[in-house]
Amino acid sequence: MRMLIFMFLPLFVIADWLLPLPLPLLVKPGGAVLIIVAALYHFWCRCSSGSVFAPEFPRPVVILFNWGFGTLVFLFLFQLLLDGGVVVAAVVKGQWLHIPPVVRIAAGGFAGFLAAFALVNALRVPPVEDVTVVIPGLDKAFDGYTLLQLSDLHISRLFPRTWTEAVTERANAAQADMIVITGDFIDGSVAMRRDDIAPLANLSAPDGMLAVPGNHEYFFDYDAWMKHLSSLGFKMLLNSHDTVRRGDARLVIAGVTDRSASGHHLAGPDPEAALAGKPADAPVILLDHQPGEAHNAAERGVALQLSGHTHGGMLPLLSWLVARGNNGFVSRRYQIGGMTLYVSNGTGLWPGFALRLGVPSEMTRFRLRCA
Repeated sequence: MRMLIFMFLPLFVIADWLLPLPLPLLVKPGGAVLIIVAALYHFWCRCSSGSVFAPEFPRPVVILFNWGFGTLVFLFLFQLLLDGGVVVAAVVKGQWLHIPPVVRIAAGGFAGFLAAFALVNALRVPPVEDVTVVIPGLDKAFDGYTLLQLSDLHISRLFPRTWTEAVTERANAAQADMIVITGDFIDGSVAMRRDDIAPLANLSAPDGMLAVPGNHEYFFDYDAWMKHLSSLGFKMLLNSHDTVRRGDARLVIAGVTDRSASGHHLAGPDPEAALAGKPADAPVILLDHQPGEAHNAAERGVALQLSGHTHGGMLPLLSWLVARGNNGFVSRRYQIGGMTLYVSNGTGLWPGFALRLGVPSEMTRFRLRCA
């Protein structure tokens, strides 16, 4: 059924866009083949690595596939709009209009340009953005304390070692007191990604690096990744917390496992366990890869929740669908009672659909202020 759904997109484009074009008869079969090859990108990913989430092709090939698949998606939408315009005109004027070939060609060209633009936006090393958050109950000793959040790095053939090195350099230059990563470090096994992820060992902050797993860590031998990430210098908060001290003042950073854990017969998120034994009256910052349970965190008195997972929706038309799967939380800042929720747009992106329009990638430096 899934294959039939995916095949509808290229068949529609072939029938409704390619075939009506005034091209030589021998050219059209070649164009149809290219459209089908691009549409089956995720099938080729599975063939390359055994997983749809890890395309193990050379980086230029992964980039080309993302551009081709993106062009196909945009062209499909443009052709639907053109067909809709024809139907509306037929109803209003009582006459069936013909879409000129130049309009079809323009739609194809614009789809290709838009896909390239969105791909370039996705591949960049994002700048550091500053966000100030007032934390109720924060001791003056922590006024001005900074955390740098990275999220959804998706280190892969598309975001390889050179990209990871650039991200690490920029993160260190932010000079935050602590670095936190809210899941989805990788796409691939430890063996596949060992070299690509190695630069993260050079991340440095006075109060260290804390992190939680994302759903993608569970796709590629979760236990092996937890051990390897710990060896790189990350303290993995698996339903646990860490306490930062400034004299007698305390700040709690807690973290939970991902909601997808139960599907892999592993311990799911347990905020109660994560907060057990925390210092009384210490403000809590919670790291949770997925933002959907933010209301529960707010009810537990969490002051700030940092999440990712949604990639900010990536494209305007996708935001509505992403919101439905995440209790309405898609991008950046929300206020839930006395708690601030921040949903990162992501530092990287899943290599199976690496497109961004109007939703820039980010690494975010939070400056905490007393109420």
